[in-house]
Amino acid sequence: MFFDSVGEIPQIAARVGTAIFVVPDEMPVEIKNALVLAPEDKATITIEQVREILARMAVKQTEDQFILVRPAEALSEEVANAMLKNLEEPGDRVHFVLVTSAPSFLLQTILSRAAIYMLRTPSMIDSKLLADEKVKDLAKRLMVARASDLPTLAEEIVKKKDGVRSYALTVVGTAIEMLYKSYFITGKDAFIKKIPGFLKCYESIEKNGHIKLHLVADLIG
Repeated sequence: MFFDSVGEIPQIAARVGTAIFVVPDEMPVEIKNALVLAPEDKATITIEQVREILARMAVKQTEDQFILVRPAEALSEEVANAMLKNLEEPGDRVHFVLVTSAPSFLLQTILSRAAIYMLRTPSMIDSKLLADEKVKDLAKRLMVARASDLPTLAEEIVKKKDGVRSYALTVVGTAIEMLYKSYFITGKDAFIKKIPGFLKCYESIEKNGHIKLHLVADLIG
């Protein structure tokens, strides 16, 4: 789903419990009286920050309360897990606003619990993929592959002699970016439905999982 101005974010967020807004990093997002979750001394948002916010949320709200999380990818797996119940069921008048320029870096558990909105700007939709043509070709083929095609594609990806894990991550990451752009351009749910499997595949390979196994098992369906 698209929106045309960051000024629309409070109104859109007020209609849902948890929403992800994809906007450029340099673009300010302001929500009056919002509680803000952002990295302080570390690169990620800490569990202590989250606990403080959740404690403040425990007080019954008499008007809309917004929790602005930016950048949303600064939520580590541990922190995100601590927030999952709240993200799924924020409660009356509570709205989580997750802002990012890179939705493919968000955890699968967060993506599955939020509506996604993308700022309608040429830079966000039409920006060129940085990958080379071979990587883009493999990524496109992964996006449309049938289950029977995946073993052959996996073999082709791992043929690279040097840096095979990094190469596989680049291919899968490029496919994720293509899926997001295809969804935002066409609005077809078929693209967004594939993203969780690709995110799982990326995370598994990144954690030293068996590359060929995950390229097949995680992407089936």
